[in-house]
Amino acid sequence: MFGADAYGVELTVDSADTERLLAVEPSDVAAAPELTFARNVFIPLTTACRYTCTYCTYYDPPGSATLLSPEEIEEICERGAEAGCTEALFTFGDDPDGRYTEIYDQLEELGHDSIHSYLREACEIALECGLLPHSNPGDQTHEQMELVADLNASMGVMLETTADVQAHGGPRSKDAGQRIATIATAGELDVPFTTGILVGIGETARDRAESLLAIAALHERYDHIQEIIVQPVVSNERWQDGSPDLETMRRTTAMARTALPDDVSIQSPPNLAPVAELLDCGIDDLGGVSPVTDDHINPEYAWPALRELEDIAETAGVPLSERLPIYEEYVSDEWLSPRIEAAIDADDEAGRRYRALLD
Repeated sequence: MFGADAYGVELTVDSADTERLLAVEPSDVAAAPELTFARNVFIPLTTACRYTCTYCTYYDPPGSATLLSPEEIEEICERGAEAGCTEALFTFGDDPDGRYTEIYDQLEELGHDSIHSYLREACEIALECGLLPHSNPGDQTHEQMELVADLNASMGVMLETTADVQAHGGPRSKDAGQRIATIATAGELDVPFTTGILVGIGETARDRAESLLAIAALHERYDHIQEIIVQPVVSNERWQDGSPDLETMRRTTAMARTALPDDVSIQSPPNLAPVAELLDCGIDDLGGVSPVTDDHINPEYAWPALRELEDIAETAGVPLSERLPIYEEYVSDEWLSPRIEAAIDADDEAGRRYRALLD
């Protein structure tokens, strides 16, 4: 189903479950008793991407794409640690294809034969600077994820949608089956994982319900999904088809809360979504917010300041607390690699900063 079988993943979504989820209204869910957020630095390792999604301003074409140097990565991480951040969010476009000869030439000069090999070095830099890596490198094979998983506190990829939408079209179109396989691979490797859906890119309400149920099925199988992001597409220089209306976001957020168990957080990004109008729809997390770097995927939409997050929580009448990039229920021997466990337990400034956010 959804093309996942082509990647060796068996997945089915029951039509009756879909109908039940489509009937969910915001009044059917309860507001969360608290809100959380993570303090991070956003590190765009490269802007090269094999895909050309029509809503995305992150990728640059061959000849224009950039690759951060180790020195640039270290400088960003050091600024983040000094600002009290705990997370280094690494992103890049899905595994750059052969058109990006300049990027591969730079990787070779740095002693790497792939972007994932370089990501491993970048994660090492982050850990040495006192930040826990959370990498979102798009579609990944088992071998690619295994190469970097032990140096990440958590990882992620947006499913976006199980539907075949024109926004994903073109000669290098996104494949929902491959996205599903990546989420399944994280489960096989015991990687705490973040995923979610992108609302308003041409999918229907039924598509959203099926996407959420597909994620729920993978979580039921592996118990590794720590949060779901319900993110609206927003206008930018490449996307002029508008954003979903408030009612769509409210119903979709309530559907997400209903589809996933209570211990899976529902996240709404406060620089992109009308969070104040979604507080009664089940959201309990405001995502990663940076006091140091821009949102490089949505550069036209600035991160809110901590005071703004506190105002959101005050409006909801609930406490606001900071968290690590790995949710507390996953801070255990079952889910932590030895390297990440050692970083959290370390008797140094970074370790104390991490442990201060744990009960």
